[in-house]
Amino acid sequence: MAALDKTARKPLDRTIDSAEVERFARMAAEWWDPDGKFRPLHRLNPVRVAYIREQLCARFGRDVRADRPLRGLGVVDIGCGGGLIAEPLARLGAGVTGIDASERNIEVARTHAAGQGLAIDYRFAAAADLVAAGERFDAVLSLEVVEHVSDRRGFLGNCCALVKPGGALFLATLNRTAKSYLLGIVAAEYVLRWLPAGTHDWNRFVRPSELAADLREAGFRLADLKGITYNPLSDRFALSQDVDVNYLALAVGP
Repeated sequence: MAALDKTARKPLDRTIDSAEVERFARMAAEWWDPDGKFRPLHRLNPVRVAYIREQLCARFGRDVRADRPLRGLGVVDIGCGGGLIAEPLARLGAGVTGIDASERNIEVARTHAAGQGLAIDYRFAAAADLVAAGERFDAVLSLEVVEHVSDRRGFLGNCCALVKPGGALFLATLNRTAKSYLLGIVAAEYVLRWLPAGTHDWNRFVRPSELAADLREAGFRLADLKGITYNPLSDRFALSQDVDVNYLALAVGP
């Protein structure tokens, strides 16, 4: 296995959209503010973590009720941001690597994890860097990232290449529908102001059929698809069969 230079100053990956990286880097200081610009992700986190835990326990024969059911599993979070997903997975026992194309995000993630006493391998790197180094993981995660890359097919190919045989790939993104435009952009960015205006480009949202086609090119298939819906009365997100806006996908290899 080739060694990955963890001191590299700039990830080299043609799938990275530098403008999108800079957009999120400017908000890096707010990653851990539950009422700040990343409030929707904080609200989404319990649903996403529960889904990942349950799917990994089922796939690897673990007891989902155990304190650290993911002990011994290697997980990489691609586009980890400030570590909102990496930290709870580390608490569940996984050996977590978090990578991001923004060095500022990685600095925030490292500082917060250290304050929590968590050993997470954070790297300023791109998926292509890990592929080049020959690294592979039991589970690969890329949540709310695929709609921000410049080459979706290439990016997904890199994600698949990082999955060990028998492992799993978890993706989360937004569907490209009229409903997602109204709720994911108009409501979230301009009415409720959960996100800064311009955070998302509706044309980059991904239909499940498009995601499935890209994954098939990499030799993977969709094994599960779940929608995520928001209840304004309870201010909570929940899994559902409605994939018109946000959805989670589990993909597996041959």
